Amino acid sequence: MFQSTRTLFKGATTATSPLRAASWTRHHQQAFACSRPALSASMRSFSTTGPAHKDAQDTTHKPKPKTGIVLMNLGGPGTQNEVHDFLLRLFSDGDLIPLPMQSYMAQFIAKRRTPKIKEQYNQIGGGSPIRKWTTEQGTAMEKVLDRISPETAPHKHYIAFRYANPLTPEALESMKADGIERAVAFTQYPQYSCSTTGSSMNELYRQLKQLDPERKLKWSVIDRWFTHSGLVQAFANHIEAGLEQYAAEKRDKVVILFSAHSLPMEIVNRGDSYPSEVAATVEAVMRKLNYRNPYRLVWQSQVGPKPWLGPKTDKAILGLGEKGHNDQLLVPIAFTSDHIETLFELDLEYGEEAHKAGITGLKRAESLNADPVFIQAMADIVKTHLDETAKEGSSPISKQFAVRCPGCTNETCQDTREYFKQ
Repeated sequence: MFQSTRTLFKGATTATSPLRAASWTRHHQQAFACSRPALSASMRSFSTTGPAHKDAQDTTHKPKPKTGIVLMNLGGPGTQNEVHDFLLRLFSDGDLIPLPMQSYMAQFIAKRRTPKIKEQYNQIGGGSPIRKWTTEQGTAMEKVLDRISPETAPHKHYIAFRYANPLTPEALESMKADGIERAVAFTQYPQYSCSTTGSSMNELYRQLKQLDPERKLKWSVIDRWFTHSGLVQAFANHIEAGLEQYAAEKRDKVVILFSAHSLPMEIVNRGDSYPSEVAATVEAVMRKLNYRNPYRLVWQSQVGPKPWLGPKTDKAILGLGEKGHNDQLLVPIAFTSDHIETLFELDLEYGEEAHKAGITGLKRAESLNADPVFIQAMADIVKTHLDETAKEGSSPISKQFAVRCPGCTNETCQDTREYFKQ
């Protein structure tokens, strides 16, 4: 959720353990495939801004796009040189991390944390693969949408990251240059939180007020999709594949640990729907799996002295190990692609802790990334949304998005909703 705010505060772990070399070999080879040094050139091209580098998509001889799909996410630094600016934008966002003297503190923390965060990204290949995966997902989704929704074709995806390139203004400028007629803001967080989707929507609203004051673009919003059947099926498939790594006689006893980024309790107590929506995703996935395994929902990346949602993922791993549950399968249930929270925090940091505690059966289900089942789900979500919002009298925003948290104190949230519901 917060691009691992916990890892942004903590130092890097550099030790190598047999756990990384043995137990997780198969899925590491695939999970790290997007961030090995051999791909550094493509990752550098993704991090370059400007019209000549529109996510390396070849637009030669392509028809003019009609419908723009804006894929919103936090993003991540594609290279070591982008880490400082990424941190500065992140800690400057009061929707995500409210700080006293926000501007000053953001600069102070970003400067102080940059060296250690660079080292963490260095351990997963030099930068975040999230732009690579988002580009692959978006490009594949376009092809499916053009086939199943010809009336709204051609479709084109645009990436609007909150804290890394390409930022929201770049996406909007590209859409303007392409002459987009219809735009869909499509959050890449399946479960809604004010601190993630809410922050991205507030930023989109602020930028549209400046860049499209005449409101020439027609917008609608996909703000959550936590129990979509395709998403559930994709997670279930990846869990089943993960369970295949265990001996047949042990398979049904493996404890499935669904790990999601935690949330400060002060945000939860304002009425944020994120915890209940994550739990709903977990329930839907386990129902699909016929509850064949024991399971728990755990929360990662807590930071600081204030209360956060628990139990903590790393503590749960160790606690289960102490109680005789050596075989545990981690499932990143709130993320749709690999990034620092999966590749560093789950795979390296928690993996090292488990190894030191003698837990030899800890593995991780692969992230969704460019899974065809997941790509089809993305296209189906957009297709259904386009069909529904085309109906006379329909609303461009969901009933859930229209209602602010009971304890919300951010008036921009209301302005954003008023803007997009028109």
